[in-house]
Amino acid sequence: MTRFLIAAALAAGIALPASAEQMQLRIGTEGAYPPFNYFDSDNNLIGFDIDIAKALCAEMNAECEFITQDWDGIIPALMANKFDAIIASMSITAERDEVVDFSKKYYNTPPALAKAKDRDDLTTGTAEELDGMIIGAQSATTHANFAEQYYPDSELRRYGTPEEYKLDLANGRVDVVIDDIVVLSDWLASEDGACCEILVPLTPDPEINGAGAGIAVREGETELAEKFNAAIEAIRADGTYAEIQAKYFDFDVYGD
Repeated sequence: MTRFLIAAALAAGIALPASAEQMQLRIGTEGAYPPFNYFDSDNNLIGFDIDIAKALCAEMNAECEFITQDWDGIIPALMANKFDAIIASMSITAERDEVVDFSKKYYNTPPALAKAKDRDDLTTGTAEELDGMIIGAQSATTHANFAEQYYPDSELRRYGTPEEYKLDLANGRVDVVIDDIVVLSDWLASEDGACCEILVPLTPDPEINGAGAGIAVREGETELAEKFNAAIEAIRADGTYAEIQAKYFDFDVYGD
């Protein structure tokens, strides 16, 4: 049905077939996790997650609205029907899979530790080296869980947003921080991150870090998850994913 015929049918009050109706989706994201999802200086929501979400919505013929939500409450907000899906660099883990359903991954990158450049006493990032030291991490993340598991003799300090732990690292209030290596590297390449550097990349623990970042939907909404799966495959096959990736990264962010 052409756009003219669709418009004419709507004007005449004629019901359209389901295939002609555009899906309406509300996408939940954090808006505070550069370079994946964040607000620019003009208050525009941008980032890799956002561009991927827009490409998936176009592939699915869906009209999508973005809703930002603090990370700690993002899964409860999904379950409360504040939005229909989460596209916010959320790792697919067994713990989360108990309360939501996931699409397949749309990227997968490892964690890392960062330190201040003048901390010459920190060289290995081992549990022994960080014994008694303070590790900063965003709360309710796989990175906080990783630190809790692998650095049991360190003090774990949890933060609501990455910006908070970055500020504390820059001002010497924590010894190291843990997050996705891409998030840390993006900050360290900026003027605000000139204070600090990567201490070591970390080997992900599949039980903690999961199988990559996926799209979360409410439990039981498998049809929507499968639509996202098909759209992910389509944008990877037609080159759209590669174009978006090249805008942000000079490496394969999809991962093995």
